[in-house]
Amino acid sequence: MPIPAPAVSAELPAAPQAPAAGGHVAPEEALRLAEAFRIFSRASEELSGAYSELQGQMARLTGELEAANGALRQQYLEKAALTERLSTLLDALPAGVVVLDDGGSVVQINPAAEEFLGSARVGDSWMAIYGDTLVPGETPGEFVARDRHLAVDVTPLGATGGRIVLLHDITEAQELKERAERTQRLAAMGEMAAQLAHQLRTPLAAALLYAGNLENPELAAASRAAMAQKTVARLKHIEHLIQDMLLFARGEALGQERFAVAELLAELAQNFEPLLARTGSRLQVRDDTGAVRLTGTRKSLVSALTSLLENALQAVDGLADARIELAARRDEGVVRISVRDNGPGMEKATADRLFQPFFTTRSDGTGLGLAIAHGVVCAHGGSIDVVSSPGRGAEFTVSLPCRKN
Repeated sequence: MPIPAPAVSAELPAAPQAPAAGGHVAPEEALRLAEAFRIFSRASEELSGAYSELQGQMARLTGELEAANGALRQQYLEKAALTERLSTLLDALPAGVVVLDDGGSVVQINPAAEEFLGSARVGDSWMAIYGDTLVPGETPGEFVARDRHLAVDVTPLGATGGRIVLLHDITEAQELKERAERTQRLAAMGEMAAQLAHQLRTPLAAALLYAGNLENPELAAASRAAMAQKTVARLKHIEHLIQDMLLFARGEALGQERFAVAELLAELAQNFEPLLARTGSRLQVRDDTGAVRLTGTRKSLVSALTSLLENALQAVDGLADARIELAARRDEGVVRISVRDNGPGMEKATADRLFQPFFTTRSDGTGLGLAIAHGVVCAHGGSIDVVSSPGRGAEFTVSLPCRKN
C-alpha cells in the first residue's frame, strides 16, 4: 500500500514585494526569488527520495513478516502433526506412560497405564497411586498391580520439571523365568537322583551279596558273623550317603545364633583332636579376630569346617611332617577362616570341581562333604576359595560376614 506523500514544509525567504509602478523588478528581488525556488526544489527532491526509501523499507519489512509468518505457520503445522503422532504412539504403546508435574500430579496418562493402574486419572497424586495400587515385588524396581508384574522406571524431565513414569508389563517374562527355574530345579534333582543312585548301587550290591551268603546253611558261625558285619557296614555306608544328601538339601536352613569366632575355633580343635591322635598329624590354631562375633548356626559351620579339616588330614596322610594350620583373621567386616595343609596339592582342574556334588578323588569318598560345606557357607552369606598347586599343598579360605560385640 503506497504511503501518501507528506506536505512540504520548507522555510523559504520572504516573498518579494510587488514590483514598483512601471512593471520593473529590482535585480535584488529577482535574485531572492530565484534562490527561494532553488531551495524549494532541493527540499522537494530530498522529501521525494526519503519517501521512496521509506516505501522500499516497508516493502522489505512486509516481505520479511510474511516469510516469518509462513515459517511459524509451517512450524505450527509440523508440531501439531508431531503431537498427533506422539499421542497416537502413546495410545498404541504396550508400555504404560504417566507424565507428572513438579507437584507429583498426573498430567498425562496413556491407555496402557490406565489398564495397569485401574482407576488412575489425570489430576491424581502419583504417591496415592503408588501406595494404593503398586505392591513391591521380590526384585527391586518390580511391582505387582492387579495380578500383573510391572517394572517401574521414573525419569526426571530435566529443566522442564516433572517426571515421566514408565510401566513395563513383565508378567509373561516373570512366568517364563519361574518356569525356567522350575525346569532347572527339576533337572538338578534328576541329575542328583541319578548320581545318588549311582553312589548307592555299589554298596547296595555288596550288601545284597553278603546278605545272600548269610542264607547258606553250611556257612560257619564265624564266617556268618563276618558276613553280617560286612552287610551292616555296607548298609551304614548307604545310610551315610542318604544323610549327606539330606544335609546338602537342607543347607540353607539356618538359625540366628550369635557366637564368637574363638568359640568356633575351640570347638573345632576339640572335635578334631581324636582324628589327629590316630594319624600323628599336628594342628596349629591361630586366632587374630579378637571379640568378633558371627551370626548363624554354629553347629552347621562346625560341620562345614570339620569337612575342610578332614580333607586336609586326608591330604597329609602318610607324610612324615604332616601339618595342618587353622587360622582366623578379621578383614574389613569379614572373618576369614583358613585351613592349610602341606600335602601334595592338586591341579587347577581338580580344584575347580571340588565343590560339585559327588565329585571325589578318593575311592571311598562320597563327594558330598565339600559340597555340603560350600552350601552351608553360602547360606551364611559367605564364600569358600581354594588355592592349590601340585607339590605346594592346599589352602581353603572361608569368608563370613561378621559384627563386633
